[in-house]
Order: sequence, then structure tokens, then C-alpha cells
Amino acid sequence: MSILGIGILTWITFLPILGMVVVLMLPKEQKETMKWVAAGATFLQLVIAAIIFLNFDKGMAGINSADGMQFVERASWIDVQGLSWFGRVHIEYFMGVDGLSVTMVLLTALISFVAVFASWNIEKALKGYMAMFLLLDTGMMGVFVALDFFLFYVFWEVMLLPMYFLIGVWGGPRREYAAIKFFLYTLLGSVLMLLAIIALYFSVTILDPATGEKMHTFNMLAMMDPANLEPDSLLAGVSTYWRYLAYIALFIGFAIKVPMFPFHTWLPDAHVEAPTAISVILAGVLLKMGTYGMLRINYAMFPDIANDTAWYLAIFAFINIVYGALCAMAQKDFKKLIAYSSVSHMGVVLLGMAALNTQGMMGAVFQMFNHGTITAMLFLIVGVIYDRAHTRDLDAFGGLAITMPKYTGIMTVAFFAALGLPGLSGFISEAFSFLGAFQTFRTITIASTLGIVLTAAYMLWTLQRVFLGQPNEKWKDMPDINFREAFMLVPLAIIVIFLGVYPSVILDLMTSSLNRLVEVVNTGAAMAIVP
Repeated sequence: MSILGIGILTWITFLPILGMVVVLMLPKEQKETMKWVAAGATFLQLVIAAIIFLNFDKGMAGINSADGMQFVERASWIDVQGLSWFGRVHIEYFMGVDGLSVTMVLLTALISFVAVFASWNIEKALKGYMAMFLLLDTGMMGVFVALDFFLFYVFWEVMLLPMYFLIGVWGGPRREYAAIKFFLYTLLGSVLMLLAIIALYFSVTILDPATGEKMHTFNMLAMMDPANLEPDSLLAGVSTYWRYLAYIALFIGFAIKVPMFPFHTWLPDAHVEAPTAISVILAGVLLKMGTYGMLRINYAMFPDIANDTAWYLAIFAFINIVYGALCAMAQKDFKKLIAYSSVSHMGVVLLGMAALNTQGMMGAVFQMFNHGTITAMLFLIVGVIYDRAHTRDLDAFGGLAITMPKYTGIMTVAFFAALGLPGLSGFISEAFSFLGAFQTFRTITIASTLGIVLTAAYMLWTLQRVFLGQPNEKWKDMPDINFREAFMLVPLAIIVIFLGVYPSVILDLMTSSLNRLVEVVNTGAAMAIVP
């Protein structure tokens, strides 16, 4: 599918870049125009995401087959011949979506659009802010649609630079520390990922359809087919030493982004110091890039090792769930509490992934989507109160339900969705994740349910401290949410309620692809090439 002769995935990926160019061309005095250009670019991106959703064939599996990928765009990008022993270097502009990535495409477009309006009060160097924001949007979207590993890595790194500046320039008092910490953690993961990409490149060969000659490739789908592994290559065989090293290198790169314990310490600092809109992007989309990478790359390219290490992943998931919830309970800073709750909720995703069955995988990917919408609401809620009171101290409030009833109503939906109340989207995804994990890791799953109790405890305690009781005289004249804030929060609340009642809208998108992924992982050892 194309628009004006250009592929639809190219449009949805690079529309923010067009918006960025327009923003950079505007005089710095035209701040309102800059805001509306950014809003227009992300709105058009959201419209294209809706077109993709409406035209997506739910019966096609994808994952490791080009035949199952949809909206595919493919062209030669870099083709260099005769570099001594290196041989031919062929890199493609290769994009496509399946049931795993289409949900993330929808989430990225939705959260990016909402985050523009959360940026409305930014005054400092607005041109630079909007340019960095739109560049970040392109980087995130590109990660979810790229099917060439080199292209994937380019988008992965493109995302890093704007996020560093968005935290380091427009963040809070300790913004430089938080930005550098985020950059160093992510860069460490990127270096490990690059080493694994190079090893995969030199281990996989395909035939050039034009000349019939063998050549190495960055094609991710080719890397997922064990028939393309050279028998004497570094990564051939079943659960070999080098395959484990490559798997661990990729896994750490993605685990840092999740963030998985013990790589999680950058997240609370980044959230606390980042502007509200960037916290929304960070929790709503960036964390999902880690689990997406594990499913798309670790599971599909190293299914034998994914089987071997599932037990360890389940243990780390348990730690994430319980440790994250305990840390959240100890917080007095509203933003830090939500940040640690993300560590806990992403642990549910890891637990569902570790199950290696359809129920667990469905719960994990659905939890990725739901966590994006719910946590975006939570950070927007914190932003609303911070804009008015200029404090995030949970003990500084009280009785806001009386002075801000509309705000309290929307907040209640987000809080109860986060703690997994039936009838809201968070319940469905958590139930599927635990259902799948219980079939594989009974004891760990039972222990992990402690996280549900702890989540209810800190969410309800926060609700009580901030919204119930007698109003604090200091905030008695605090205004309720305005139209712009309601425009951001109400659609997300509707999505959370709708998916809690009718989750099949999203679940049906991913069923075929995740069934195929489960099949690939569970037959991985038999499919691997033995030297």
C-alpha cells in the first residue's frame, strides 16, 4: 500500500522528519505555529496508523517469513563490491509489519500524538525541543518496522540522541546526571548489540537473486532461518558457546531498555528529571522497544537458547515484579512512584514471555500495549498536578477529590487499571501473562502474584494520601483540568475501558504471529543446524 507513490510505512516513519524540517525553517518567534506543526505531523502519523490497522490481515503470521509480513517495502540501500576479504556489503531498506509489530506501531503513533499536547507549556528553546521530539518519534517508529538489522540499529541509535537532549536540556534540576546515566546505560547495550549484529552478519549467507552468488546479509528474516547459517560459521550449531555469547549480548542490550533488574537504575532518575511529555514517551513506548527486541530478535533468531534460558528469565521477571512494587511503595515523589511501578509492570511482560506458550506471549504483548496507555495516563496526571503546585510530594496534598473532581475521576480509572481491576485493560493482559506462566513456572508465578497485592497497596495508599480526606488549605483554589488536559487524558481512559471490555480488537491482531513465534521457539532445537 502506498500514498502518492510512497510506501505507507515510509510515510508513518518519516512524517515526523518532515514536520521537524518545517519546524526548523520557522522563525523562533512563531512558537504557536511550531506546536501546531508538530501536532499536525503526529496526527497524520496517527491517521496512517489507523489505515494500517483497518487494512491489516489478521490471518497472516509473519515473524520469520517474508510471506507473512504486510505492507512490505524493500529496496537496495547500500551495495558495495569488492572490499578485499570482506566481500560484498549489501544493506537493504527493508520494512514490514506483522502481528507483533503492528500493535507497537499503533501505540507509538497514539502516544506521540498525545505527548505533543503534553509539551504545550514548554517555553525554553521550543524550536529545538520540537525538532528533537519529532526526531525521537521517527527513531521509535523505525525500530518497530525495520526488517534489516542494519536499518534497525540505525533507528535504535537515532532514538538515543534526541532523548539525551530532551532530558539533559529540558529536564529538572538533576537533568545532566539523569541524561548522562541514560545515555551511558543505553550506549553500553548498543555496543553489545553491534557486536552480535556483526557476528550474525558473517554467519548468515543467502543467494543473490540477480547473480546467484553467495553473500552475507543483514536481513533479519534470513537470520531467523537456520538453513541460512553457514555450517562452519561462528553461530552455527545448537546452544553453542558463541551462540550463547551473541544471545546474551543482544539480551543485555534489550534488558537495559526494558529495564530489567539489575539494569533498571537509570529509569527512576530519567523519569523524575524528564519533562512530562518525555516521561510519557519513555514509559509509553521506549520501554517496549526492549521486550519487542527480545521477541523479534532473541526468540526468533536463537530459539534454542530462548528455551534453555526461559527459567532464568522467569526468575528475573519475578524480581522485577516484586522489587519494583516494593520500591514504588517506599516513594514520596509521585513521578518516582510511577517509574518504579513501570519496573514492576514490565516484569509481568517478561514473565509472560518466559512462559513460551501462546497465552503467556499474548498476555505479554497485550501488557506492552496496555502499559503504554495506562502509564501515559499516570504521567500525564502527575504533569497536571505538577504544573499547578510545582511539587510532586505525595504528602503535600490531600482532599483533591473535592477541589478537582474531574481530575480525580480520570485518575481513578488510571490507578485501577494499573492495579489490574477487572473491566479495565490491565486485568486482561496480566491475567493472560499469569495464566501462561502458571503452566510453565508454577512456583515462580504464584510468588509473582505478590506483586498484584503490593501494586494495589501502593496505588490505593497514593489515592488516599493525595485525593481523599480534607483538602489542604494551600491548594483549595487549585483549578480542575482544562480542555487541553482532558483532550490528552479522556481518549486514553476510553481506550483503557474499551479494551478491558472488548480486548479482541488488539488480541486478534497478534494471534497468528504469536502462534507462529511460539511454534518457532518450541521447535528451535530441532531446526538449528548442527555442524
